[in-house]
Amino acid sequence: MTDFFRDIPKIRYEGPETENEFAFRHYNPDEVVMGKRMEDHLRFAVAYWHSFAWPGGDPFGGQTFERPWFGDGMALAKIKADVAFEMFDILGAPFFCFHDADARPEGANFAESRRNLEEIVDYFGEKMQTSRTRLLWGTANLFSDRRFMSGAATNPDPEVFAWSAATVKSCMDATMKLRGENYVLWGGREGYETLLNTDLGREAEQAGRFLSMVVDYKHKTGFKGAILIEPKPQEPSKHQYDYDVATVYGFLKRFGLEGEVKVNIEQGHAILAGHSFEHEIALAASLGIFGSIDMNRNDYQSGWDTDQFPNNAPEVTLAYYEILRAGGFTTGGTNFDAKIRRQSLEPEDLILAHVGGMDTCARALKSAAAMLSDGTLERLRAERYAGWDAPEARAMLKSDLASIAAAVEREGIDPQPRSGRQERLENLVNRFV
Repeated sequence: MTDFFRDIPKIRYEGPETENEFAFRHYNPDEVVMGKRMEDHLRFAVAYWHSFAWPGGDPFGGQTFERPWFGDGMALAKIKADVAFEMFDILGAPFFCFHDADARPEGANFAESRRNLEEIVDYFGEKMQTSRTRLLWGTANLFSDRRFMSGAATNPDPEVFAWSAATVKSCMDATMKLRGENYVLWGGREGYETLLNTDLGREAEQAGRFLSMVVDYKHKTGFKGAILIEPKPQEPSKHQYDYDVATVYGFLKRFGLEGEVKVNIEQGHAILAGHSFEHEIALAASLGIFGSIDMNRNDYQSGWDTDQFPNNAPEVTLAYYEILRAGGFTTGGTNFDAKIRRQSLEPEDLILAHVGGMDTCARALKSAAAMLSDGTLERLRAERYAGWDAPEARAMLKSDLASIAAAVEREGIDPQPRSGRQERLENLVNRFV
């Protein structure tokens, strides 16, 4: 045991009226919502990178956090793991997620870095034997080191491609060893800053081949989890190839991978792409590629990905409404890809940020479930498209322009506009949130 979270109790559910800040007001893991325990609906995960590896910097300032595990060496990496699992226990978190570079120190060469990862994975495994926390997904950091300044899979240097492939293999091996339920590819620098030095066609082919190798390795090793891509539109690159869900789907179709790979959608990335979070979730579900989510929020007055903890229950409600409509998570879950503010220096801040985020999501889930169970929104949506249920309307989709044009004149069709009822529907949503 460490003393980093000294005197912080395990967080329990005490209900909406509690004044205890170290308690859940809305997240009751055992509460049944639409026939399933709340914990099994939400499948919360703690992000290893933001919670334990981030030093508190921003684009204009460096480290503000002082942590006893900051530094190099396996001993400090194991202290970090000790603290992490203590926090998982305090929160009752069912899952965590990590990049390789979050968990192990960088070695003098690839082989040493791989051995460091294997050692810390074994240490994770020992801790998981006495913990209820499991691995939601693992991933590789292919963006922080200067070698990745021009991308990983899309890099013009084949040696960087090779290094990246070897890194992903090691991280997939680690994920499988820990029985992770997914593996995520986050193309943090898979993009370009200027077309003057970029061959778009070549880089796309490299990215497609790289992803195909990942899928092949999944099947070769018998990994049963999902392979996920996390869309991101910009920052740090001017334009990134995995811009949004629609772009990722087009990429998957191009390389015949739409049946093999799904998406991990982040709220902050959806906003940067000019979409809403619920739009990206609904689109992914409609395309059959919805997998998991990274839960956070951006500061809407800032132009970058601020990764703040969610605190807007009405906004989050619409996201979980689309998740419930899609049938809920299977292997995916709610990963808090969120970090405390650089001025939030105390261990308590880290705990309370997660408490607030978990409560926000739980409150939103209950609102979304109530709205879906009520059925009014779905009924009104169905009524709007009811005309398409008629046999002649369905037949029209199998017809041709000339036949349709003849029918319009023969039958004197003269359509009149119908209200979309947007304000009514917004008022309906507000009854539940």
